[in-house]
Amino acid sequence: MVKVANDVPLSEGDLPAATSPGDPEPEVSGISLRLIAGLAATAHGVVRAEPPRLDVSVDSTTQLRSAVRDARSGARLTHRLVLADAAALADQDGDAATIGEVVATLDASGSAGLVVSGLSGGPLAALVAAAESTGLPLIDVPLDHIATFTTEVLSAILEHQTAILRRLEDADRALVQIVLAGGSLDDLCEQVVGFLDGAAMVTTTDGRVIARAGSQRELDHALSLECFDRTGRLLTEAEPMGPRPDGPTANRSAVRIVAGHLDHGVLMAFCSHRHLTVDDVRLLERAATVAALAITKDQAVSAVESKYRAEFLRDALAGRAGSPVDAVAHASSLGWDIDRPMVVVVAETDEDDDRSTRDADEVRFLQQRFARAWTHAVAVRDARSPVMGFSREVVALIGVPAEAETDQIMRIVGEYVRVVRGDGGGGRRSFSAGVSRPITSAAGLPHAYDEALSAVTVGRQMHGDGALTHVDGLGIYRLLALIPDGADLRRFVHESLRELATDDSPEYAGLRQTLSILIDTNMNVAETARLLFFHYNTLRYRIGKLEKILGPFTTDPDLRLTLALALKIHQMRGI
Repeated sequence: MVKVANDVPLSEGDLPAATSPGDPEPEVSGISLRLIAGLAATAHGVVRAEPPRLDVSVDSTTQLRSAVRDARSGARLTHRLVLADAAALADQDGDAATIGEVVATLDASGSAGLVVSGLSGGPLAALVAAAESTGLPLIDVPLDHIATFTTEVLSAILEHQTAILRRLEDADRALVQIVLAGGSLDDLCEQVVGFLDGAAMVTTTDGRVIARAGSQRELDHALSLECFDRTGRLLTEAEPMGPRPDGPTANRSAVRIVAGHLDHGVLMAFCSHRHLTVDDVRLLERAATVAALAITKDQAVSAVESKYRAEFLRDALAGRAGSPVDAVAHASSLGWDIDRPMVVVVAETDEDDDRSTRDADEVRFLQQRFARAWTHAVAVRDARSPVMGFSREVVALIGVPAEAETDQIMRIVGEYVRVVRGDGGGGRRSFSAGVSRPITSAAGLPHAYDEALSAVTVGRQMHGDGALTHVDGLGIYRLLALIPDGADLRRFVHESLRELATDDSPEYAGLRQTLSILIDTNMNVAETARLLFFHYNTLRYRIGKLEKILGPFTTDPDLRLTLALALKIHQMRGI
Protein backbone atom coordinates (compact mmCIF):
# COMPACT_ATOMS: atom_id res chain seq x y z
CA MET A 1 0.00 0.00 0.00
CA VAL A 2 1.34 3.44 -0.91
CA LYS A 3 1.88 5.59 2.19
CA VAL A 4 0.98 8.96 0.72
CA ALA A 5 0.82 10.65 4.11
CA ASN A 6 4.32 9.69 5.10
CA ASP A 7 6.35 10.23 1.94
CA VAL A 8 8.59 13.19 1.25
CA PRO A 9 6.68 15.84 -0.74
CA LEU A 10 7.45 15.87 -4.45
CA SER A 11 8.23 18.81 -6.66
CA GLU A 12 5.71 17.57 -9.20
CA GLY A 13 3.18 14.79 -9.51
CA ASP A 14 0.77 13.41 -6.98
CA LEU A 15 2.26 10.06 -6.11
CA PRO A 16 5.27 9.27 -3.93
CA ALA A 17 8.42 8.13 -5.66
CA ALA A 18 9.12 4.41 -5.72
CA THR A 19 11.73 3.12 -3.33
CA SER A 20 15.14 3.03 -4.93
CA PRO A 21 17.43 -0.02 -4.59
CA GLY A 22 19.84 1.89 -2.40
CA ASP A 23 17.23 2.89 0.17
CA PRO A 24 17.41 1.26 3.60
CA GLU A 25 14.99 -1.57 4.28
CA PRO A 26 11.83 -0.47 6.04
CA GLU A 27 11.16 -1.64 9.56
CA VAL A 28 9.12 -4.84 9.77
CA SER A 29 6.78 -6.37 12.27
CA GLY A 30 7.86 -9.48 14.09
CA ILE A 31 8.37 -11.08 17.47
CA SER A 32 11.35 -10.29 19.66
CA LEU A 33 14.34 -12.61 19.86
CA ARG A 34 13.77 -12.62 23.63
CA LEU A 35 10.49 -14.48 23.08
CA ILE A 36 12.24 -16.96 20.80
CA ALA A 37 14.89 -17.47 23.48
CA GLY A 38 12.09 -18.36 25.90
CA LEU A 39 10.75 -20.95 23.44
CA ALA A 40 14.28 -22.37 23.16
CA ALA A 41 14.52 -22.69 26.94
CA THR A 42 11.32 -24.77 27.02
CA ALA A 43 12.89 -26.97 24.35
CA HIS A 44 15.94 -27.56 26.62
CA GLY A 45 18.06 -25.27 24.46
CA VAL A 46 20.93 -23.01 25.49
CA VAL A 47 20.92 -19.28 24.67
CA ARG A 48 24.20 -17.39 24.41
CA ALA A 49 23.62 -13.67 23.86
CA GLU A 50 24.05 -10.30 25.50
CA PRO A 51 20.65 -9.04 26.86
CA PRO A 52 20.46 -5.99 24.51
CA ARG A 53 20.80 -8.24 21.45
CA LEU A 54 17.65 -10.13 22.48
CA ASP A 55 15.45 -7.07 21.84
CA VAL A 56 15.80 -7.33 18.06
CA SER A 57 12.67 -8.12 16.03
CA VAL A 58 12.45 -11.39 14.04
CA ASP A 59 9.98 -11.73 11.16
CA SER A 60 11.27 -14.81 9.31
CA THR A 61 13.70 -17.73 9.36
CA THR A 62 16.15 -18.88 6.72
CA GLN A 63 18.54 -21.80 6.26
CA LEU A 64 22.27 -21.26 6.69
CA ARG A 65 23.12 -22.06 3.08
CA SER A 66 20.72 -19.41 1.71
CA ALA A 67 21.70 -16.89 4.37
CA VAL A 68 25.43 -17.14 3.62
CA ARG A 69 24.80 -16.87 -0.11
CA ASP A 70 22.60 -13.78 0.32
CA ALA A 71 25.02 -12.14 2.77
CA ARG A 72 28.01 -12.65 0.48
CA SER A 73 26.05 -11.11 -2.40
CA GLY A 74 25.51 -7.97 -0.32
CA ALA A 75 21.94 -8.56 0.85
CA ARG A 76 20.90 -7.57 4.36
CA LEU A 77 19.61 -10.26 6.73
CA THR A 78 17.98 -7.81 9.13
CA HIS A 79 15.18 -9.42 11.20
CA ARG A 80 16.04 -12.90 9.89
CA LEU A 81 16.81 -15.85 12.18
CA VAL A 82 19.31 -18.27 10.59
CA LEU A 83 18.89 -22.06 11.12
CA ALA A 84 21.83 -24.47 10.87
CA ASP A 85 22.67 -28.09 11.68
CA ALA A 86 25.80 -30.22 11.44
CA ALA A 87 25.22 -30.98 7.77
CA ALA A 88 24.85 -27.29 6.90
CA LEU A 89 28.08 -26.44 8.68
CA ALA A 90 29.81 -29.35 6.95
CA ASP A 91 28.85 -27.78 3.61
CA GLN A 92 30.82 -24.72 4.76
CA ASP A 93 33.88 -26.98 5.41
CA GLY A 94 33.24 -26.96 9.16
CA ASP A 95 36.75 -26.09 10.39
CA ALA A 96 37.25 -23.42 13.06
CA ALA A 97 38.45 -20.74 10.63
CA THR A 98 35.55 -21.27 8.25
CA ILE A 99 33.02 -21.30 11.09
CA GLY A 100 34.43 -18.00 12.38
CA GLU A 101 34.15 -16.47 8.92
CA VAL A 102 30.53 -17.66 8.52
CA VAL A 103 29.52 -16.22 11.90
CA ALA A 104 31.25 -12.90 11.12
CA THR A 105 29.45 -12.73 7.75
CA LEU A 106 26.06 -13.33 9.35
CA ASP A 107 26.69 -10.72 12.03
CA ALA A 108 27.92 -8.12 9.52
CA SER A 109 24.79 -8.61 7.40
CA GLY A 110 22.55 -7.79 10.37
CA SER A 111 21.20 -11.27 11.09
CA ALA A 112 19.01 -11.42 14.20
CA GLY A 113 20.67 -14.61 15.45
CA LEU A 114 21.81 -18.16 14.68
CA VAL A 115 20.01 -21.35 15.76
CA VAL A 116 22.04 -24.58 15.65
CA SER A 117 21.25 -28.22 16.45
CA GLY A 118 23.10 -31.52 16.41
CA LEU A 119 26.52 -30.00 17.08
CA SER A 120 29.06 -31.14 19.65
CA GLY A 121 32.80 -31.21 20.30
CA GLY A 122 35.13 -29.02 18.25
CA PRO A 123 32.59 -27.56 15.78
CA LEU A 124 30.32 -26.45 18.63
CA ALA A 125 33.25 -24.98 20.58
CA ALA A 126 34.43 -23.09 17.49
CA LEU A 127 30.91 -21.80 16.85
CA VAL A 128 30.49 -20.61 20.47
CA ALA A 129 33.86 -18.85 20.37
CA ALA A 130 33.02 -17.10 17.09
CA ALA A 131 29.60 -16.01 18.39
CA GLU A 132 31.10 -14.61 21.59
CA SER A 133 33.71 -12.75 19.54
CA THR A 134 31.17 -11.05 17.22
CA GLY A 135 28.26 -10.78 19.67
CA LEU A 136 25.90 -12.68 17.35
CA PRO A 137 23.15 -14.34 19.47
CA LEU A 138 23.53 -18.13 19.39
CA ILE A 139 20.76 -20.59 20.32
CA ASP A 140 21.69 -24.28 20.65
CA VAL A 141 18.64 -26.57 20.54
CA PRO A 142 18.86 -30.37 20.96
CA LEU A 143 18.34 -32.28 17.72
CA ASP A 144 15.25 -34.12 18.96
CA HIS A 145 13.53 -30.80 19.84
CA ILE A 146 14.50 -28.68 16.83
CA ALA A 147 11.43 -29.56 14.71
CA THR A 148 9.02 -28.59 17.50
CA PHE A 149 11.01 -25.44 18.26
CA THR A 150 11.04 -24.31 14.63
CA THR A 151 7.28 -24.89 14.30
CA GLU A 152 6.60 -22.86 17.45
CA VAL A 153 8.76 -19.97 16.22
CA LEU A 154 7.07 -19.82 12.81
CA SER A 155 3.63 -20.09 14.42
CA ALA A 156 4.43 -17.23 16.82
CA ILE A 157 5.62 -15.02 13.93
CA LEU A 158 2.55 -15.81 11.84
CA GLU A 159 0.13 -15.19 14.72
CA HIS A 160 1.81 -11.88 15.52
CA GLN A 161 1.74 -10.63 11.95
CA THR A 162 -1.86 -11.76 11.50
CA ALA A 163 -2.86 -9.83 14.62
CA ILE A 164 -1.04 -6.74 13.34
CA LEU A 165 -2.77 -6.92 9.95
CA ARG A 166 -6.14 -7.31 11.66
CA ARG A 167 -5.36 -4.32 13.87
CA LEU A 168 -4.42 -2.18 10.87
CA GLU A 169 -7.57 -3.20 9.01
CA ASP A 170 -9.72 -2.34 12.03
CA ALA A 171 -7.94 1.01 12.26
CA ASP A 172 -8.47 1.70 8.56
CA ARG A 173 -12.20 1.05 8.81
CA ALA A 174 -12.59 3.15 11.95
CA LEU A 175 -10.51 6.06 10.65
CA VAL A 176 -12.12 6.20 7.21
CA GLN A 177 -15.55 6.12 8.83
CA ILE A 178 -14.63 9.30 10.71
CA VAL A 179 -14.08 11.16 7.44
CA LEU A 180 -17.19 9.68 5.78
CA ALA A 181 -19.28 10.73 8.78
CA GLY A 182 -17.92 14.28 8.65
CA GLY A 183 -15.81 13.92 11.79
CA SER A 184 -13.13 16.39 12.81
CA LEU A 185 -9.41 16.04 13.39
CA ASP A 186 -10.18 15.88 17.11
CA ASP A 187 -12.33 12.80 16.41
CA LEU A 188 -9.46 11.26 14.46
CA CYS A 189 -7.10 11.91 17.37
CA GLU A 190 -9.60 10.25 19.72
CA GLN A 191 -9.57 7.17 17.50
CA VAL A 192 -5.77 7.07 17.43
CA VAL A 193 -5.71 7.29 21.22
CA GLY A 194 -8.12 4.36 21.36
CA PHE A 195 -5.61 2.22 19.46
CA LEU A 196 -2.36 3.49 21.03
CA ASP A 197 -3.49 4.30 24.60
CA GLY A 198 -1.76 7.64 25.10
CA ALA A 199 -2.20 11.09 23.56
CA ALA A 200 -2.38 12.23 19.94
CA MET A 201 -2.04 15.65 18.32
CA VAL A 202 -2.32 17.14 14.85
CA THR A 203 -0.16 20.20 14.23
CA THR A 204 0.46 22.52 11.34
CA THR A 205 3.77 22.28 9.50
CA ASP A 206 5.24 24.87 11.84
CA GLY A 207 4.03 23.07 14.97
CA ARG A 208 0.84 24.84 16.08
CA VAL A 209 -1.45 22.27 17.69
CA ILE A 210 -4.86 22.28 15.93
CA ALA A 211 -6.33 19.04 17.32
CA ARG A 212 -5.61 16.80 20.28
CA ALA A 213 -7.02 13.92 22.29
CA GLY A 214 -6.10 11.82 25.31
CA SER A 215 -6.48 11.87 29.04
CA GLN A 216 -5.45 15.04 30.84
CA ARG A 217 -2.54 13.17 32.42
CA GLU A 218 -1.23 12.01 29.06
CA LEU A 219 -1.69 15.45 27.49
CA ASP A 220 0.10 17.14 30.38
CA HIS A 221 2.93 14.63 30.08
CA ALA A 222 3.23 15.29 26.33
CA LEU A 223 3.24 19.09 26.69
CA SER A 224 5.94 18.88 29.37
CA LEU A 225 8.40 17.25 26.94
CA GLU A 226 11.29 19.17 25.43
CA CYS A 227 9.78 18.85 21.94
CA PHE A 228 7.43 21.78 22.76
CA ASP A 229 8.56 25.37 23.15
CA ARG A 230 7.26 27.80 25.78
CA THR A 231 4.37 28.88 23.52
CA GLY A 232 3.13 25.31 23.15
CA ARG A 233 4.46 24.91 19.61
CA LEU A 234 5.77 21.51 18.59
CA LEU A 235 9.36 21.87 17.36
CA THR A 236 8.65 20.10 14.09
CA GLU A 237 11.99 21.15 12.63
CA ALA A 238 13.80 19.06 15.28
CA GLU A 239 11.49 16.02 15.47
CA PRO A 240 12.43 13.00 13.32
CA MET A 241 9.65 11.32 11.39
CA GLY A 242 8.82 7.61 11.54
CA PRO A 243 10.04 4.83 13.85
CA ARG A 244 12.63 5.65 16.52
CA PRO A 245 15.26 3.52 18.23
CA ASP A 246 14.93 2.76 21.90
CA GLY A 247 15.94 5.76 23.96
CA PRO A 248 14.56 8.82 25.71
CA THR A 249 12.37 9.79 22.72
CA ALA A 250 10.98 6.31 21.96
CA ASN A 251 7.75 7.08 23.81
CA ARG A 252 6.65 9.44 21.03
CA SER A 253 6.53 9.26 17.24
CA ALA A 254 5.56 11.59 14.41
CA VAL A 255 4.52 11.19 10.78
CA ARG A 256 3.88 13.85 8.16
CA ILE A 257 0.41 14.58 6.79
CA VAL A 258 0.93 14.93 3.05
CA ALA A 259 -1.57 15.13 0.21
CA GLY A 260 -0.03 15.18 -3.25
CA HIS A 261 2.94 17.54 -3.06
CA LEU A 262 1.53 19.69 -0.22
CA ASP A 263 2.65 19.18 3.36
CA HIS A 264 -0.32 19.82 5.67
CA GLY A 265 1.28 19.15 9.03
CA VAL A 266 2.28 16.45 11.48
CA LEU A 267 0.40 13.73 13.34
CA MET A 268 2.16 12.82 16.57
CA ALA A 269 1.45 10.20 19.22
CA PHE A 270 2.72 10.14 22.81
CA CYS A 271 2.65 7.44 25.45
CA SER A 272 3.99 7.97 28.97
CA HIS A 273 4.07 4.29 30.01
CA ARG A 274 5.59 2.45 27.03
CA HIS A 275 7.68 2.82 23.89
CA LEU A 276 5.90 3.15 20.56
CA THR A 277 6.69 0.24 18.25
CA VAL A 278 7.11 -0.04 14.51
CA ASP A 279 3.54 -1.37 14.33
CA ASP A 280 2.28 1.70 16.20
CA VAL A 281 4.01 3.91 13.64
CA ARG A 282 2.37 1.98 10.80
CA LEU A 283 -1.01 2.64 12.35
CA LEU A 284 -0.04 6.29 12.74
CA GLU A 285 0.80 6.43 9.03
CA ARG A 286 -2.66 5.10 8.15
CA ALA A 287 -4.17 7.76 10.40
CA ALA A 288 -2.05 10.44 8.70
CA THR A 289 -3.45 9.41 5.32
CA VAL A 290 -6.98 9.82 6.67
CA ALA A 291 -5.99 13.14 8.29
CA ALA A 292 -4.81 14.36 4.88
CA LEU A 293 -8.24 13.52 3.43
CA ALA A 294 -10.00 15.32 6.28
CA ILE A 295 -7.81 18.42 5.97
CA THR A 296 -8.23 18.55 2.19
CA LYS A 297 -12.01 18.27 2.58
CA ASP A 298 -12.10 20.98 5.26
CA GLN A 299 -9.99 23.29 3.11
CA ALA A 300 -12.35 22.85 0.16
CA VAL A 301 -15.37 23.72 2.33
CA SER A 302 -13.49 26.56 4.01
CA ALA A 303 -12.47 28.03 0.65
CA VAL A 304 -16.13 28.45 -0.34
CA GLU A 305 -17.10 29.93 3.04
CA SER A 306 -14.05 32.19 3.10
CA LYS A 307 -14.96 33.65 -0.27
CA TYR A 308 -18.18 35.15 1.09
CA ARG A 309 -16.59 36.18 4.40
CA ALA A 310 -13.70 37.86 2.61
CA GLU A 311 -16.00 39.75 0.25
CA PHE A 312 -18.04 41.10 3.15
CA LEU A 313 -15.00 42.11 5.23
CA ARG A 314 -13.40 43.77 2.21
CA ASP A 315 -16.63 45.74 1.60
CA ALA A 316 -16.80 46.71 5.30
CA LEU A 317 -13.20 47.94 5.28
CA ALA A 318 -13.90 49.94 2.11
CA GLY A 319 -17.15 51.42 3.50
CA ARG A 320 -19.37 49.50 1.05
CA ALA A 321 -21.16 47.20 3.54
CA GLY A 322 -24.24 49.42 3.90
CA SER A 323 -25.38 51.13 7.07
CA PRO A 324 -23.72 50.21 10.39
CA VAL A 325 -26.90 48.34 11.40
CA ASP A 326 -26.85 46.27 8.19
CA ALA A 327 -23.13 45.59 8.55
CA VAL A 328 -23.54 44.39 12.14
CA ALA A 329 -26.45 42.12 11.17
CA HIS A 330 -24.55 40.63 8.21
CA ALA A 331 -21.46 40.06 10.34
CA SER A 332 -23.59 38.33 12.99
CA SER A 333 -24.94 35.93 10.35
CA LEU A 334 -21.32 34.99 9.59
CA GLY A 335 -20.59 34.38 13.26
CA TRP A 336 -18.80 37.69 13.86
CA ASP A 337 -19.45 40.41 16.43
CA ILE A 338 -18.47 43.91 15.25
CA ASP A 339 -20.93 45.82 17.43
CA ARG A 340 -18.41 46.57 20.20
CA PRO A 341 -15.16 48.52 20.79
CA MET A 342 -12.40 47.05 18.62
CA VAL A 343 -9.20 47.82 16.76
CA VAL A 344 -8.16 46.84 13.26
CA VAL A 345 -4.91 44.87 13.05
CA VAL A 346 -3.13 44.42 9.71
CA ALA A 347 -0.33 41.83 9.55
CA GLU A 348 2.00 41.51 6.55
CA THR A 349 4.87 39.09 5.99
CA ASP A 350 8.21 40.87 5.76
CA GLU A 351 9.34 38.92 2.71
CA ASP A 352 8.58 40.64 -0.60
CA ASP A 353 6.68 37.94 -2.48
CA ASP A 354 6.93 39.92 -5.73
CA ARG A 355 10.71 39.43 -5.63
CA SER A 356 10.63 35.91 -4.21
CA THR A 357 12.22 32.96 -6.00
CA ARG A 358 9.22 30.84 -4.96
CA ASP A 359 6.60 29.96 -7.56
CA ALA A 360 3.07 31.36 -7.35
CA ASP A 361 1.55 28.18 -5.88
CA GLU A 362 4.07 28.07 -3.04
CA VAL A 363 3.59 31.77 -2.26
CA ARG A 364 -0.18 31.27 -2.17
CA PHE A 365 0.18 28.23 0.11
CA LEU A 366 2.45 30.14 2.52
CA GLN A 367 0.03 33.07 2.65
CA GLN A 368 -2.85 30.70 3.37
CA ARG A 369 -0.84 29.10 6.16
CA PHE A 370 -0.07 32.55 7.60
CA ALA A 371 -3.79 33.39 7.55
CA ARG A 372 -4.65 30.09 9.25
CA ALA A 373 -2.14 30.86 11.99
CA TRP A 374 -3.91 34.13 12.76
CA THR A 375 -7.35 32.52 12.49
CA HIS A 376 -6.39 29.82 14.98
CA ALA A 377 -4.78 32.26 17.41
CA VAL A 378 -7.80 34.58 17.42
CA ALA A 379 -10.44 31.81 17.47
CA VAL A 380 -8.99 30.31 20.65
CA ARG A 381 -9.29 33.65 22.51
CA ASP A 382 -12.25 35.35 20.83
CA ALA A 383 -14.15 33.17 18.38
CA ARG A 384 -16.42 36.04 17.25
CA SER A 385 -13.60 38.33 16.10
CA PRO A 386 -13.37 38.59 12.29
CA VAL A 387 -10.08 37.38 10.78
CA MET A 388 -9.45 37.08 7.07
CA GLY A 389 -6.43 36.56 4.87
CA PHE A 390 -6.14 38.55 1.66
CA SER A 391 -3.52 38.26 -1.07
CA ARG A 392 -0.85 40.27 0.77
CA GLU A 393 -2.11 40.73 4.32
CA VAL A 394 -4.16 39.34 7.15
CA VAL A 395 -6.78 41.63 8.71
CA ALA A 396 -8.20 41.00 12.18
CA LEU A 397 -10.78 42.99 14.12
CA ILE A 398 -9.80 42.54 17.76
CA GLY A 399 -12.23 43.38 20.56
CA VAL A 400 -10.82 45.68 23.26
CA PRO A 401 -12.25 47.05 26.54
CA ALA A 402 -14.16 50.30 26.35
CA GLU A 403 -11.95 53.35 27.01
CA ALA A 404 -8.83 51.16 26.74
CA GLU A 405 -5.54 53.06 26.69
CA THR A 406 -2.93 52.50 23.99
CA ASP A 407 -0.64 50.49 26.28
CA GLN A 408 -3.47 48.11 27.19
CA ILE A 409 -4.45 47.71 23.54
CA MET A 410 -0.87 46.90 22.56
CA ARG A 411 -0.63 44.28 25.32
CA ILE A 412 -3.77 42.59 24.00
CA VAL A 413 -2.61 42.64 20.37
CA GLY A 414 0.92 41.69 21.42
CA GLU A 415 -0.41 38.46 22.94
CA TYR A 416 -1.97 37.47 19.60
CA VAL A 417 1.27 38.33 17.80
CA ARG A 418 3.28 36.29 20.30
CA VAL A 419 1.12 33.22 19.70
CA VAL A 420 1.28 33.50 15.91
CA ARG A 421 5.00 34.18 15.95
CA GLY A 422 5.85 31.52 18.57
CA ASP A 423 9.55 31.03 19.21
CA GLY A 424 10.34 31.04 15.50
CA GLY A 425 11.43 28.02 13.52
CA GLY A 426 9.22 25.45 11.83
CA GLY A 427 8.87 27.49 8.69
CA ARG A 428 7.28 30.50 10.37
CA ARG A 429 7.67 33.64 8.28
CA SER A 430 8.69 36.94 9.85
CA PHE A 431 5.87 39.49 9.82
CA SER A 432 5.06 43.01 10.95
CA ALA A 433 1.73 44.27 12.27
CA GLY A 434 0.01 47.63 12.53
CA VAL A 435 -2.76 48.59 14.97
CA SER A 436 -5.44 51.28 14.56
CA ARG A 437 -7.06 53.47 17.16
CA PRO A 438 -10.15 51.88 18.78
CA ILE A 439 -13.53 52.33 17.11
CA THR A 440 -17.02 51.77 18.51
CA SER A 441 -19.02 51.47 15.29
CA ALA A 442 -18.72 49.64 11.98
CA ALA A 443 -18.82 53.07 10.34
CA GLY A 444 -15.28 53.66 11.57
CA LEU A 445 -13.82 50.57 9.90
CA PRO A 446 -12.51 52.25 6.69
CA HIS A 447 -10.60 54.91 8.61
CA ALA A 448 -9.27 52.37 11.15
CA TYR A 449 -8.15 50.12 8.30
CA ASP A 450 -6.20 53.00 6.73
CA GLU A 451 -4.58 53.70 10.11
CA ALA A 452 -3.52 50.07 10.52
CA LEU A 453 -2.10 49.98 6.99
CA SER A 454 -0.05 53.10 7.69
CA ALA A 455 1.13 51.66 10.99
CA VAL A 456 2.39 48.40 9.50
CA THR A 457 4.12 50.11 6.56
CA VAL A 458 5.77 52.94 8.46
CA GLY A 459 6.45 50.75 11.50
CA ARG A 460 8.56 48.43 9.36
CA GLN A 461 10.46 51.45 8.00
CA MET A 462 11.04 52.76 11.51
CA HIS A 463 11.89 49.55 13.35
CA GLY A 464 12.69 46.95 10.70
CA ASP A 465 11.19 43.51 10.15
CA GLY A 466 8.97 42.09 12.87
CA ALA A 467 7.68 45.48 14.04
CA LEU A 468 4.44 45.84 15.99
CA THR A 469 3.31 49.46 15.73
CA HIS A 470 0.32 51.47 16.92
CA VAL A 471 -0.77 54.34 14.70
CA ASP A 472 -0.31 56.77 17.60
CA GLY A 473 3.36 55.80 17.72
CA LEU A 474 4.07 57.02 14.19
CA GLY A 475 4.22 60.75 14.95
CA ILE A 476 5.82 62.76 12.16
CA TYR A 477 6.72 59.53 10.36
CA ARG A 478 3.08 59.14 9.38
CA LEU A 479 3.20 62.38 7.39
CA LEU A 480 6.57 61.55 5.87
CA ALA A 481 5.23 58.19 4.66
CA LEU A 482 2.58 60.02 2.61
CA ILE A 483 5.28 61.29 0.24
CA PRO A 484 5.20 58.69 -2.55
CA ASP A 485 8.60 59.38 -4.10
CA GLY A 486 11.48 58.15 -1.93
CA ALA A 487 13.95 59.93 -4.20
CA ASP A 488 12.55 63.31 -3.10
CA LEU A 489 13.04 62.36 0.53
CA ARG A 490 16.61 61.15 -0.06
CA ARG A 491 17.45 64.35 -1.92
CA PHE A 492 16.04 66.43 0.96
CA VAL A 493 18.18 64.48 3.48
CA HIS A 494 21.38 64.93 1.47
CA GLU A 495 20.74 68.62 0.86
CA SER A 496 19.97 69.24 4.55
CA LEU A 497 22.56 67.03 6.31
CA ARG A 498 25.20 67.26 3.56
CA GLU A 499 28.05 64.84 4.26
CA LEU A 500 26.44 63.80 7.56
CA ALA A 501 23.79 62.01 5.46
CA THR A 502 26.45 59.41 4.61
CA ASP A 503 28.66 57.08 6.61
CA ASP A 504 31.77 57.90 4.62
CA SER A 505 33.58 58.80 7.85
CA PRO A 506 33.33 56.92 11.18
CA GLU A 507 32.60 60.18 13.04
CA TYR A 508 29.49 61.05 11.01
CA ALA A 509 27.21 58.71 12.95
CA GLY A 510 28.38 60.24 16.23
CA LEU A 511 27.81 63.75 14.94
CA ARG A 512 24.27 62.82 13.82
CA GLN A 513 23.56 61.46 17.29
CA THR A 514 24.87 64.64 18.92
CA LEU A 515 22.72 66.78 16.60
CA SER A 516 19.62 64.66 17.28
CA ILE A 517 19.94 64.92 21.07
CA LEU A 518 20.66 68.65 20.90
CA ILE A 519 17.42 69.19 18.97
CA ASP A 520 15.48 66.84 21.29
CA THR A 521 16.67 68.78 24.36
CA ASN A 522 15.82 72.15 22.76
CA MET A 523 19.53 73.04 22.48
CA ASN A 524 20.19 72.46 26.19
CA VAL A 525 23.97 71.96 26.11
CA ALA A 526 24.31 70.84 29.72
CA GLU A 527 21.56 68.20 29.40
CA THR A 528 22.97 66.97 26.08
CA ALA A 529 26.46 66.62 27.60
CA ARG A 530 24.98 64.63 30.46
CA LEU A 531 23.05 62.29 28.15
CA LEU A 532 26.08 61.71 25.91
CA PHE A 533 28.56 61.46 28.83
CA PHE A 534 30.64 64.24 27.22
CA HIS A 535 32.63 66.95 28.93
CA TYR A 536 31.02 70.35 28.44
CA ASN A 537 33.98 71.67 26.42
CA THR A 538 33.98 68.53 24.24
CA LEU A 539 30.34 69.12 23.37
CA ARG A 540 30.99 72.83 22.60
CA TYR A 541 33.73 71.71 20.21
CA ARG A 542 31.31 69.30 18.51
CA ILE A 543 28.65 71.99 18.17
CA GLY A 544 31.16 74.22 16.45
CA LYS A 545 32.05 71.41 14.06
CA LEU A 546 28.36 70.78 13.29
CA GLU A 547 27.74 74.47 12.55
CA LYS A 548 30.67 74.53 10.11
CA ILE A 549 29.01 71.68 8.19
CA LEU A 550 25.31 72.54 8.54
CA GLY A 551 25.10 76.25 9.30
CA PRO A 552 24.01 78.25 12.39
CA PHE A 553 21.33 75.84 13.59
CA THR A 554 21.77 76.95 17.23
CA THR A 555 20.32 80.37 16.40
CA ASP A 556 18.14 79.59 13.35
CA PRO A 557 14.84 77.82 14.33
CA ASP A 558 13.87 77.18 10.70
CA LEU A 559 17.19 75.41 10.08
CA ARG A 560 16.68 73.38 13.24
CA LEU A 561 13.25 72.27 11.98
CA THR A 562 14.75 71.30 8.61
CA LEU A 563 17.52 69.30 10.28
CA ALA A 564 15.05 67.60 12.65
CA LEU A 565 12.95 66.45 9.68
CA ALA A 566 16.04 65.28 7.80
CA LEU A 567 17.16 63.22 10.79
CA LYS A 568 13.70 61.61 11.06
CA ILE A 569 13.76 60.69 7.37
CA HIS A 570 17.32 59.35 7.72
CA GLN A 571 16.09 56.99 10.46
CA MET A 572 13.37 55.55 8.21
CA ARG A 573 14.32 52.28 6.50
CA GLY A 574 13.82 51.78 2.80
CA ILE A 575 14.13 55.50 1.98
